[in-house]
Amino acid sequence: MTPTARKTILCPTCRKLISIDEARCPYCGTVKPGSWMHNNPVSRLFNNPAQFIKGIIYVNAAMFALTILISFQSLRLSGNPLHFLSPSLLSLRLLGATGTFAIDNLHRWWTLLSASYLHGGILHILFNMMAFRQISVLIIREYGIHRMFSIYTLGGIFGFWISYLRGTPDTIGSSAAICSLIGAALYYGKSRGGVYGQAIYRQIGGWVLMIFLFGFMIPGIDNWGHGGGIAGGILLGLLFGYHERKKETRLHRTLARLCVLATVAILLWAIGSGLYYYTALH
Repeated sequence: MTPTARKTILCPTCRKLISIDEARCPYCGTVKPGSWMHNNPVSRLFNNPAQFIKGIIYVNAAMFALTILISFQSLRLSGNPLHFLSPSLLSLRLLGATGTFAIDNLHRWWTLLSASYLHGGILHILFNMMAFRQISVLIIREYGIHRMFSIYTLGGIFGFWISYLRGTPDTIGSSAAICSLIGAALYYGKSRGGVYGQAIYRQIGGWVLMIFLFGFMIPGIDNWGHGGGIAGGILLGLLFGYHERKKETRLHRTLARLCVLATVAILLWAIGSGLYYYTALH
């Protein structure tokens, strides 16, 4: 008789081919790698880092398109490239812009997360997504995809919280979250040391200098959000650790999944409530 074929899967941690019935991955030690905990829809999002990065970019693009549609009648088409295709302040506030207006007047603390997926113009989102695509690859390589997304989400929240404390009335953009990834890369390079670590530290340090020079030269840029994001990324990099010092743990994976669920829930709430109030106003 032909023996029953055993179903195989990729271990959710080390990506090696194993049996779905393994009690523990023989390569990395992950407990019950074939269980629902490791193979639910949210967990599977992290199985392909390249697609995960594209997914974040697509969500940002979709939110930008929605703000453009909502503010179509008042859309700014000025000759200034920095203001080209700029959505209205009303549409940004409806869909989750953060700052003292949203938090103090409307008690919308959830905007500390949603604001990372809104942008003020076509160049704003284009430059941010190009930067995100570059830095996310480095952070995934050195920290892993789960820690990358947790740093991106929590660091963005921290950056906007610092901006709120400094009294910024309205602020948006993924740059606070991207700066948190930059902060984590800065910590990694300084902590690791050696030729490779020092090269990373010098390159990322140059990015930080350019970010602040650019911020002070061009009005309207949220330097407190950028600075808070970098500080948050350094702190999270220290707390989470990177591959050479600590492997990804169940806690890291659980936190990343919670960040995904929170992001989806808050963006759906922002869209639903934003469209409701937009309809009421019109």
